[in-house]
Amino acid sequence: MLDGHPWRRFAVLGDSVVEQPGGFADIVRDELAAAARGLEHRNLGRRNLRAAEVLAVQLSPALAFAPDLALVVCGANDAMRPGYEARAGEVDAAMAAIVRPLQAAGACVITVSVFVMREYPRMPAWLGAGFARRMACLAERTNALAAALGTVHVDLSEHPAIARGDVLTGEDGLHGNVHSHRIAAAAVLERLAALRWAAPPGGK
Repeated sequence: MLDGHPWRRFAVLGDSVVEQPGGFADIVRDELAAAARGLEHRNLGRRNLRAAEVLAVQLSPALAFAPDLALVVCGANDAMRPGYEARAGEVDAAMAAIVRPLQAAGACVITVSVFVMREYPRMPAWLGAGFARRMACLAERTNALAAALGTVHVDLSEHPAIARGDVLTGEDGLHGNVHSHRIAAAAVLERLAALRWAAPPGGK
């Protein structure tokens, strides 16, 4: 369904969710490259960054790359820490400040609300009992922000695979395993395929 797609410059911004080698961002890149020749790609993702740090260190090089397609995934490093709810507005503002300039420069921007597990039994004690609640709050706010900004949005927070037990965390108890990344990549590619046949690319 992506054969002959129009995108030629794919940028990825975010934290460890997109930095992981062989993860879903790389799968999306590989499928896009296989479906149309000449794809150029730059993954700026770096682990441990909060949304404001992604804005500070990745937006300028992303804009310099001049992407026509961009994947933005961040906020989890903000939400994982106690007190996120009080800072959530600041996180939203940082995410919007990443997305809007990319759209203004002509990029179609993909955003993702990550999987939210019912519980995270291997999380460090200092993260507190509200970890799953905070991640669910991040997903809700990201969904709302994506709707307001008009991004190509993929909401994985309540994906059926979670209830089936198909989505599992890796050895660190936080990041998704290989199967989770494949599910995420398939969801992103499905949205891009629908967009590819529904309308020309571009941001609002």
